[in-house]
Amino acid sequence: MRILIVGYGSMGREVEKILLERHHEIAGRVDPSGSGDFKIISPEVLEKCDGVIEFALADGVLRNIQAYAEAGVPAVIGTTGWEDQRGAAEKIIQAKQGALLWGNNFSIGANIFFALVSKAAALVNSIDEYDVMLNEYHHKRKKDSPSGTALTAAEKILANLDRKSVIQTETLHKAIEEHELHVGSVRGGAIPGIHSMTLDSEADTLEISHTARTRGGFALGSVRGIEWLSGRKGFFSVDDFMSEILPA
Repeated sequence: MRILIVGYGSMGREVEKILLERHHEIAGRVDPSGSGDFKIISPEVLEKCDGVIEFALADGVLRNIQAYAEAGVPAVIGTTGWEDQRGAAEKIIQAKQGALLWGNNFSIGANIFFALVSKAAALVNSIDEYDVMLNEYHHKRKKDSPSGTALTAAEKILANLDRKSVIQTETLHKAIEEHELHVGSVRGGAIPGIHSMTLDSEADTLEISHTARTRGGFALGSVRGIEWLSGRKGFFSVDDFMSEILPA
C-alpha cells in the first residue's frame, strides 16, 4: 500500500519506520512545519495514495477528515483531543461512504490494559471497600491533558463500576465525591506514556499499569489498522479493530 503520513513529528517518523518494515510505500509526508514533503493536504497529494495515517494536531482533524472522505481515501486517525468533533466526523464519513478508523491509543499493549481495567472494575463492582483512581504521565510536549488513553480507561471503569458516574480531571481543593473517578495527569521529561489504575482499600492496594517504552507500539497498531481498514467502508473505533486481534 502507498500510505500518506500526516503529521511528521516523532510519531510520524515511527509510523514511517513501521510502514517500511512491513513493506509498504510512503506516498508522502504532510506537516505544516515544513519538515515533510508537503505543508498541506491537497487532492493531488491524496490521489496518489491508498491510505492515510494521521498523528497531527486536533485543530485540523475535521478539515482533514473531510478531505480524506471526498478523495475516497481510507484513513487511520491517531490524533487525540478532538472528542467534541467526533459526531461531526462520523456524519462526514457516512455522507461520503468513506472509511475511517479512529482511536486514542493504537498500542496493542494499551488495549490489553483497557481490557484488564474493565475486568478489574467489574470485579469490585459489588465490593464497596475498594475505591478506584487513575493516573497518567506523559512527556512535556504533549498538548492535551488528561490523555485520550486515560479518558478511554476512565470510560471503561464507568461502564463497569456502578458507584462511579463522573470523570473528575480537575485539581481538587475539597474531598472527592464518592461518585467521582479522579484522573490525575503529570507532564514532564520525555515519557512516551504511563497509565495506572489503582484499586485501594484499607486492607490492601492493587495496581494495573501500562508503560510505553517507545512510540513503536502506537505506530505498529496504526499501521496494522490501515491494513485492516483497506477494503472496508464505515466509521470505526479502535475497539472494532482490536476485537478481531484480542480474544474476548
